[in-house]
Amino acid sequence: MGKADRWRDGTTTLLVGAERVPLEIAASYRARRRGLLGRDGIEGALLITPTNSIHTFGMRFAVDVAYLDRNLTVLDIVTMRPGRLGMPRPRGRHVLEAEGGAMAGWGLRKGARITVVPTRGA
Repeated sequence: MGKADRWRDGTTTLLVGAERVPLEIAASYRARRRGLLGRDGIEGALLITPTNSIHTFGMRFAVDVAYLDRNLTVLDIVTMRPGRLGMPRPRGRHVLEAEGGAMAGWGLRKGARITVVPTRGA
């Protein structure tokens, strides 16, 4: 997966090194706008595509945010508290969100490349 026209809303698995993480994909306009708003947490991560910036207005918890390029390589990782506006990343094409502290637990770092396991029939 990776081309913008192939991304669809749904669930799958994210591979971070040897770690398998439940992944939700938000590719439609509606799903991208909703994101994690109104939730008390997330098990795993949310991939928002396409986008190169996010905000945490209306969020109920802090999130780790990994900005990814078109090859799913991590450009930067930040932790954002609720009520913040993230800076756009010019080379960013996707944003990965998880509960604050989760990405460090997975060993995700700047420069790492993640893998999204394709769903059957995709």
